[in-house]
Amino acid sequence: MHEHANLVPGRREATVEVHRPTPLTPVPSAPVVPVQPGTIPAVTGIVLPDGRVVTGYALEPAKPEPVAAKPPVSRAAVNIALGGIGFGAVCGGLFLLTAFITALTALITQLITLAAVIFGGWVAVQVFSASGHGSGTTVNIRKAVFKRNHFHG
Repeated sequence: MHEHANLVPGRREATVEVHRPTPLTPVPSAPVVPVQPGTIPAVTGIVLPDGRVVTGYALEPAKPEPVAAKPPVSRAAVNIALGGIGFGAVCGGLFLLTAFITALTALITQLITLAAVIFGGWVAVQVFSASGHGSGTTVNIRKAVFKRNHFHG
C-alpha cells in the first residue's frame, strides 16, 4: 500500500489501541489509629440553598511551626562589611587608574622615540646627500643678468 492511500476523500481509517488496566495487588497496611483532638470542636451546621442541612465539625487550619528568629545583625558588622566593599572598589579603581597612566606614559614615550627616529633619519639623509655632491647648491651664472643689484634669470 502506498503512503498516500490514507488521503482518499471520504475514507477514514483510524487505528485504535486498547489499554487494559493492570490490577494492583493489595498491600497490607498498618491499622489506622484515629487521632483525637485535644479539645472537642463545636458542631456546626450549614444550610444549603436547596434547603438541606450539612452538619460537621469546624476544623482549624494547620498552623506552621514558628521559624526560629534570626539574631539581629549589629550595625557595626554592617558598617564593616560596607566599608570593606567600598575599600575594595576604591583599590580597584586606583589600580585601573595607575595602569591607565602607565600605559599612557609608555604610548607617549614610544611616540617621542618614533618621532626622534624619523627626524634623525631625515637629518641623516640631508647630511649625507649634500656631502656626496660637493658643496651646497650649484648656480649657473653664465646666463644670469644682474641689473642694479637684481638678479634676472
